[in-house]
Amino acid sequence: MTSPITRAIVTGHTRGLGAALAEQLLARGIAVLALSRSRNTALAQRYPKTLAEIELDLADPARVAQWIAGDALRRFVDGADSVLLFNNAGMVQPIGPLDTQDAAAIAGAVGLNVATPLMLASAVATTSVGATDRRIVHISSGAGRNAYPGWSIYCATKAALDHHARAVILDANRALRICSVAPGVVDTNMQAEIRGSGIEQFPLREKFEDLKRNGQLVSPEQCATQLIDFALSDGFGETPVADIRELAAHD
Repeated sequence: MTSPITRAIVTGHTRGLGAALAEQLLARGIAVLALSRSRNTALAQRYPKTLAEIELDLADPARVAQWIAGDALRRFVDGADSVLLFNNAGMVQPIGPLDTQDAAAIAGAVGLNVATPLMLASAVATTSVGATDRRIVHISSGAGRNAYPGWSIYCATKAALDHHARAVILDANRALRICSVAPGVVDTNMQAEIRGSGIEQFPLREKFEDLKRNGQLVSPEQCATQLIDFALSDGFGETPVADIRELAAHD
């Protein structure tokens, strides 16, 4: 009896949590289709046969739709028993009060944080109908469940992912599982960007500075391990939203 074939799609794999997710999936023998604006040269050199990279501006929904209309995704998932989608790519900008936000920046954030993840989720559900197990992981945030000053766009976009998962679960597709997962505070470039914003833009900046100073940030590698273990677990998809910190506390 042959072992089940699992394949994964990861967005934003060139750095931070996305890079850690892609690397750990590949290390587990799971082929990865990685979507990002640029390539991860180091990872491609280590896994030339199992990593496929697509250079794509994920903040441009029209280009993403054009790519989905092609057959690259279908060819990648063809023959897989299990397909995973990690909607990881996202941006925290624009940071600041409503009257300081640029319209183009808002459109880019909504495109990257909401439109593209939802489009890819639909594409995976449509193109992997032969797979008996399909799992969609939205990388959400505590900001999707709690409002923060200066983060109205980021909060709104992450809340959209949470509610998308809640609604998809109601479709009751037994071959499709979904969960919008808050990964905790991960030590990534996004965190550095947050700490670099002005107090007038983000009044809670000192809180995040304290987390870094006190060593309370989780490494991308540690978070990726928890996320992949959860995504592959029997309990994945039982609830539409989850927090990785609460899951870890129950282990």
